[in-house]
Amino acid sequence: MPRYLILRLDGPMQAWGTHTYEDFRPSNLYPTRSGLLGLLAACLGIDRDDHAGQAALAASVEFSVRVDTAVARFDRELPMKKPGVKLPDFHTVMDARKVDGKANKFPVVSRREYLFDAAFSVAVGAKPDAAYTLDVIAAALRRPLYTPTLGRRACPPARPMFDGEIEAANGVEALHKSSGSGVLIYSEHKGGPAGLETRIRDVPLHGIKRQFGTRLVYLHKNKEAPCS
Repeated sequence: MPRYLILRLDGPMQAWGTHTYEDFRPSNLYPTRSGLLGLLAACLGIDRDDHAGQAALAASVEFSVRVDTAVARFDRELPMKKPGVKLPDFHTVMDARKVDGKANKFPVVSRREYLFDAAFSVAVGAKPDAAYTLDVIAAALRRPLYTPTLGRRACPPARPMFDGEIEAANGVEALHKSSGSGVLIYSEHKGGPAGLETRIRDVPLHGIKRQFGTRLVYLHKNKEAPCS
């Protein structure tokens, strides 16, 4: 039966960017594929300009993400609720890019969205002939070469991310088996009785310019498990 690494993404702030430009940087409601690949690449020490290494990593892994509504804390008797509130922040940016690629000579007010008090569980699976095996990725998660963040550099994790392994038929079933509390699972697996499906533009196209392709994501309902 396939193995899956379980990650816990929990922090005071998270930001999982979607297609955007300088003056508005929205956050997706759950971790994007590009964001998760960036997180693993940081742990593995793959530089942003190492396009071959980035592409090899992308071809090695698949993701399923559960939106957690509560997490256990060692210093609390009851689980801590995680509402995942989205709020904007505002920055003044100099030399912001314009649509034609040139720098704007005037300051631009940039609106940036963050998720506050959010938590996610992620099942990471290996694709056939993966260049980066789950054992290599697990070792990097335990001892990351670069500092991993939850989408943006201002968003550090509040706890160690790696939370062990689970054997399951697919990533959705791995999250069903994992501890925690959450209802919605977004997965690249159609698996079982999948519900809604949607396309999201978060697949990095590895080249000089930062461009993204689309993928199909399936929405599943989690079998509620007690937070433990």
